[in-house]
Amino acid sequence: MIEALRLGRTVVDVPCTIEIEHTWESLHAHVELEGLTVEPGDEVHVHGDEIVVPFGERLKLRRTATVTRASAPERLWVRMTGDFEFMELLEFSFSSGEKL
Repeated sequence: MIEALRLGRTVVDVPCTIEIEHTWESLHAHVELEGLTVEPGDEVHVHGDEIVVPFGERLKLRRTATVTRASAPERLWVRMTGDFEFMELLEFSFSSGEKL
């Protein structure tokens, strides 16, 4: 059903910074998009080769990301049904650590 709502989507290429840590203290990957805020229903694709960080190391890279903005009906659908999928996100954090 969501495929039928893809009217009015826009695609934007933006630079991004990727920070990855694979240490005893933390295992995480964060992507910071420059000049763009991701909203419900938007899709982000980071370009480039696979990134492998050996244990005990941290890595910071610059890449390009393609953001596909959700249309208004798609954004509304995601907001209405997103609470039902909330339980799947409890084990993961998709925040940058910044206060919202």
